Amino acid sequence: MAGARKRWRWFAVPILALAVWAMVRTGHTPQQTDAPHAAPPAASATPGAGGRTTPSPSSAYDPADYGPQVRKYAAKAGIEPRLLMAILYNEAYKPHDPELERAWQRHKPDAAFGIANMHRAAFEETRRGRDFAHRKWEELPDDRGLAIEAAAWHLHDLARQLPSQRSATYSQSELLALGYNAGAGNMLAFARGVTPGVQAQSYLDRLHNNWGNAEKAVAS
Repeated sequence: MAGARKRWRWFAVPILALAVWAMVRTGHTPQQTDAPHAAPPAASATPGAGGRTTPSPSSAYDPADYGPQVRKYAAKAGIEPRLLMAILYNEAYKPHDPELERAWQRHKPDAAFGIANMHRAAFEETRRGRDFAHRKWEELPDDRGLAIEAAAWHLHDLARQLPSQRSATYSQSELLALGYNAGAGNMLAFARGVTPGVQAQSYLDRLHNNWGNAEKAVAS
């Protein structure tokens, strides 16, 4: 009986999250009827790098819209902009709606925040001594520029941990992507020649699939 209750709890959480997302996106509650309503207003825009505009946070977005921010923060952190953009594409698999992210985090406290899907511990470590040291992890869902900046510096920090002598199986960009997904410890193991597990390999495969789009998105 206890096992059945556990299975039901794990089954119910995703359903609840999807219900919350539906309510956030449609503005409906379970008691509301499907009465006709006006079309939602167009997304507002805020000034971005180089005088361009940046779409306001919403669940559906194109990582390519953030090319200026990716180029800016990748240059500051000394990393390849295509890698940073490809990671944004990799992390675009879920809706990035601020309200949905916070609702999900209440059910799963270790959930990641922002369009770069950064966990609290990674953000806290990355922000030390940086221009955004005063910013908080809870701000990531609302500030996509901050999410990109933090991801860029996190990749920078991972790069500093890579040994100069390592297996030729993976390039530096591949190892950094694996480190972003699986953590620094696993990244160092892969650098020694350890074979990634199914999840890490899937992340790497998706990264390869996103290289082309990422390269176009960061082209000046």
